[in-house]
Amino acid sequence: MSEYSQETLTRLELDAKEILARYPQPRSALLPLLHLVQSEDGCVTPSGVEFCAGQLDLTAAEVSAVATFYSMYRRTPTGDYFVGVCTNTLCAVMGGDAILTRLRNHLGVAPGQTTPDGAVTLDHIECNAACDYAPVVMVNWEFFDNQTPDAATELVDTLRAGGTAVPVRGAPPCTFRETERILAGFPDPRPDAVDAGAPGDATLAGLRVARERGLTAPRPWEQSAPRPPEPGGGAS
Repeated sequence: MSEYSQETLTRLELDAKEILARYPQPRSALLPLLHLVQSEDGCVTPSGVEFCAGQLDLTAAEVSAVATFYSMYRRTPTGDYFVGVCTNTLCAVMGGDAILTRLRNHLGVAPGQTTPDGAVTLDHIECNAACDYAPVVMVNWEFFDNQTPDAATELVDTLRAGGTAVPVRGAPPCTFRETERILAGFPDPRPDAVDAGAPGDATLAGLRVARERGLTAPRPWEQSAPRPPEPGGGAS
């Protein structure tokens, strides 16, 4: 991709200045800056890498090393909706592999590819710590729980048709670039987006059982009891 226009560069520099002001050490701002340039380009481009490097006095190699380590930073253009199917162990055995196969056939794209209309990029993803809702599909990092091949097919059809997909937990997904701007640390402009969706029942199950049985977490000073003396020696 070509270098940013002066207009784009000026806008990005203003946003970067706001991000940098949050951190006492400039290098700490690299991750949100990568999200910022990804919100501009739909992936981390060479221009984005150079921009981040210039803002933080780093080399392009140093920025690229971070961008290529974390899977949330895309290195190829991404559609309006990044649909990730978890295929780690639990989701896989609960049907994640079948969901990915169905979506590959339905959308006509392989993992990592985008539909011709630019609406959906399909991929498999690593565990996102929602195993109690397996199998999980994520749309721009919003959870869609307890999916089936049919439900996932309906989900991507809704997205491609311009409809609103509403998860059980969390806000309806916005576009990938809008999501990336939020991940860069800027407010979600949608009313009530932060408060959308209640915690799922599986998340609250442990808390419910604890309350029913009168269980509480130990106080900090009760967590480490003194160890008894070792035989034939002093206390450890």
